[in-house]
Amino acid sequence: MLTPAELTVLGLVVERPTHGYDLERVIEQRGIRHWTDVGFSSIYYLLAKLEKRGLVRATSGGPGPKARRVFEVTDEGRRVAREEARALIADLRPAHHPVLVGIANLGLLSREEYRVAIRQRLAEVESRIEGVRAAQAAQEPLPHAAREVFSYSLGLLEAERTWLAARAREGGR
Repeated sequence: MLTPAELTVLGLVVERPTHGYDLERVIEQRGIRHWTDVGFSSIYYLLAKLEKRGLVRATSGGPGPKARRVFEVTDEGRRVAREEARALIADLRPAHHPVLVGIANLGLLSREEYRVAIRQRLAEVESRIEGVRAAQAAQEPLPHAAREVFSYSLGLLEAERTWLAARAREGGR
């Protein structure tokens, strides 16, 4: 079983052979860090783990001692990525949303504190929606998988915006 970070990196290598710096660029452009933990410093660590498991292989990117290694998916890597992706899409798993911990402790806040917090979160969600839409538009045309990630992310953010807006209208209670 792959971690979400491992599957994310493997999936990007499945899209096309690449090197670590190019992976970083794609991760940054697509806003991948908003939904999974792939730090810049962990990209090569993850690639090394995937290579050790036989899911990717590295080739020399050219002559010279500083040539970048290009990673490409193996047949086994493609099979594992497909299997893991299918399971993550099909199987409902618990999602941990820290906001629920805050709401579960609502009794600690005054009505006004809750109202202010709801409005602050609503403003942040609206800003994130604008950012996701801008990132999506700047990268068109996108691979199908990236379009679906943007679509799902926007759907979740818009649902949260609707919920927050209703709470804000009700005064936080």
